Amino acid sequence: MPTLKAIGTIFAQHHVFDARGIAKRFRHAAIFGALDALEPGEVMRFVNDHDPLPLLAQIERHYGPRVDAGYVTRDPGNIVIDFTVRAAG
Repeated sequence: MPTLKAIGTIFAQHHVFDARGIAKRFRHAAIFGALDALEPGEVMRFVNDHDPLPLLAQIERHYGPRVDAGYVTRDPGNIVIDFTVRAAG
């Protein structure tokens, strides 16, 4: 089990975006807005209750290699994805 210090370190390194508290009709716009606000090297830790495969496809089409998505947790009802913004190439 992680210590409070370890949890604090995780939150300090990641901008947490919990989509579960956002109305479904606003989610994608809010996610894209959050990704647009990140600087190269920053990470948005995305938390959701389902695997957002259509969203991942949209992000891939919109950002291409500028945003990298990596699953942290892919359990039913508990999806955590780190989106890392890369420098424009």
